[in-house]
Amino acid sequence: MLVEFSIVPVGVGSSIGDYLAEVLDIVDKSGMPYKVNPMGTVVEGEWPEVFGLIKKCHEAVMSKAERAITTITIDDRKGKPNRLDEKVASIERRLSRSLKK
Repeated sequence: MLVEFSIVPVGVGSSIGDYLAEVLDIVDKSGMPYKVNPMGTVVEGEWPEVFGLIKKCHEAVMSKAERAITTITIDDRKGKPNRLDEKVASIERRLSRSLKK
């Protein structure tokens, strides 16, 4: 499954980069396939591992903030591995050109 998530600490001011750096360090050290985008992070894996990772990230933010909003979007498709890259590649083949990544 692909899961996009974002975690926004609330009540900590307008700069949240330190919080996001800590979250992305956790994601990177997880060893799971992922991609970062300006609005969130997409992780590929199985349900228990992906949601365990998101829980760990959420708890890291909550250890320093009084409130956090975590948004999760799931794209689950049977029998399709390596979707983190393949979904975009499929569209690029249809367009016969590369897209910005």
